[in-house]
Amino acid sequence: MKKEINVLIEKFETLSQQCFFKRSSSTHVKTKKNNNNSTNKDLQRKFTIYYKGHLVTWLDAMKAQSPPQFHSLHGDTPESYDMEAAEYAAWLKKHPSALSMFEELMVEAKAKQVVVFLDYDGTLSPIVEDPDRAYVSDDMRATVKEVATFFPTAIISGRARPKVYEFVQLAELYYAGSHGMDIMGPADGTNGFRAQGTQVKDKMGHDVVLFQPASDYLPLIDEVCQILSESSKGIRGARVEHNRFCVTIHFRCVKEESWGALAEKVESVLKDYPTLRLTHGRKVLEIRPAIAWDKGKAVDFLLSSLGLADSSEVFPVYIGDDRTDEDAFNVLNGLKHACSILVTSVPKETKASFSLQDPCEVMEFLLYLVRWKKQELEDQNRGSGSFLQLKPKETLKTLAAASFP
Repeated sequence: MKKEINVLIEKFETLSQQCFFKRSSSTHVKTKKNNNNSTNKDLQRKFTIYYKGHLVTWLDAMKAQSPPQFHSLHGDTPESYDMEAAEYAAWLKKHPSALSMFEELMVEAKAKQVVVFLDYDGTLSPIVEDPDRAYVSDDMRATVKEVATFFPTAIISGRARPKVYEFVQLAELYYAGSHGMDIMGPADGTNGFRAQGTQVKDKMGHDVVLFQPASDYLPLIDEVCQILSESSKGIRGARVEHNRFCVTIHFRCVKEESWGALAEKVESVLKDYPTLRLTHGRKVLEIRPAIAWDKGKAVDFLLSSLGLADSSEVFPVYIGDDRTDEDAFNVLNGLKHACSILVTSVPKETKASFSLQDPCEVMEFLLYLVRWKKQELEDQNRGSGSFLQLKPKETLKTLAAASFP
């Protein structure tokens, strides 16, 4: 049943997005109240539908995306854990580890321009209870910096772009905040690429490229964030985060018996804003502008701005852990050459082709990528056709020492 609900909710989100995008295109973006009865019925259908006799709501979505953290889904007996291990092993056959498949992936990437796209929370940093303390480690920062030396590199996150930059602090990256609705990056990258787009000066006076497809929605997002911050104060553990072009409602620290009350408060506010829509991710509900834009569109935009769109000589790599990353995985699946990687330690429905278990494995994969590129450049200088052979027992510490002399 849970799997069926997940699939249905995914289809439901897509349909509601299309419906609201069409309706909002004929409605001024700053429209707030709409008391039309038929419109209110449409809004109600956005939140509740029937499926095989079951009422499916955003509360179902919250539960479906939030499995228990410390208990087996089959119980706590040794047999139940063996069952989950077997299920994960079966899932890995469909989504093998990107580490174990690294050599095969690099055969496909050889002589192509690799572009790296990374989610932030759960990918570069661990998931934590306090979103303001989701710090990236110094080793991970050094690794990403090294990656950006060789490849155009972007971080695409649901967080506000300035917040992600505050965590990462690498000026050579492209940052796409608010699920790609706020994109900024260097006009001239350290890897030799020059991005095309609207050029402005950042606070330090550097030339940067800026793209904000939902800038007209900023006053509306400010208003909704303020209302939700006040209305959710009575729910212990709830936290409302202003991510500039979207509002994120965290319920990771909310007791499950209060999830329904929180969902109702969100719905009661959102019904007055027909140009906004509701989505969900890992222990979050998110309110966004109802425009046809997501992380997949951000990937398309960045590839295009780098002059790499519709190129058979490009090899994009996207690594993410959240449901919102599925839009990007879907885009990569439509390309001739690409690598989509889901970060998870449990089986999940995904469009990604490969997997990594946690941020530690993400860093290991990125170190592999850096070392592969260094050896490729050395081979080119020597005129050699040899290929990097990674030793199975090669440790992360060894790779790090090799990558950062």
